[in-house]
Amino acid sequence: MLNLIIKGGPVMLPIILGSILGLAIVIERIIVLISLNSINGFEFVQQIFRNLKSDKIQAASNLCEENIKFPIAAIFKVGIERRSLPSDRLEAVLEQAGNNQVQRLEKRLGALATIIAIEPLLGFLGTITGLIRAFMSWEKAGANVTVNLLAGGIYEAMITTAAGLIIAIPLYLFYNYFINSIKYVSNDLTNHSIQLIEILSEIKK
Repeated sequence: MLNLIIKGGPVMLPIILGSILGLAIVIERIIVLISLNSINGFEFVQQIFRNLKSDKIQAASNLCEENIKFPIAAIFKVGIERRSLPSDRLEAVLEQAGNNQVQRLEKRLGALATIIAIEPLLGFLGTITGLIRAFMSWEKAGANVTVNLLAGGIYEAMITTAAGLIIAIPLYLFYNYFINSIKYVSNDLTNHSIQLIEILSEIKK
């Protein structure tokens, strides 16, 4: 492996650096998404609604505070605290709170997308520099050119191209997984927020 990296030339350095950064982001985002499952979302929501319907406002607020690191709890906390607002205003406040939570889940995904886009480009750059090196060797050797003289440049061209794609493809799959997971969470947050507004409206009547 080390031999292949060396043969890939100087372009392999940013390619490897990008792979390390990309892997770090993937691991960190997986941990964040897995942590969301440490709370039974359905049971939590139902418990909040039961407390609100029983006029146990403080108990509902305390439950949200205890689980504030979870998006649904953070949004419900805002809704309960601002329950006196008109329904249309409360809806706007909860929408903003939901957007803030979604942005938190999307943290560093922009950087991951950039790495995914750049890795193949670095590979293609390595292809060009490798071919340039091969042709320069050919030009110097003239009629005495040998496979060994061309091999270094060709190795660089092929290895960097392969490395860029090998890194970008799995990172792209993870990126799509993250985006789809966040969309699912976002839809859940929207639906539960609407339910919360309806319940709070009933309480105020």
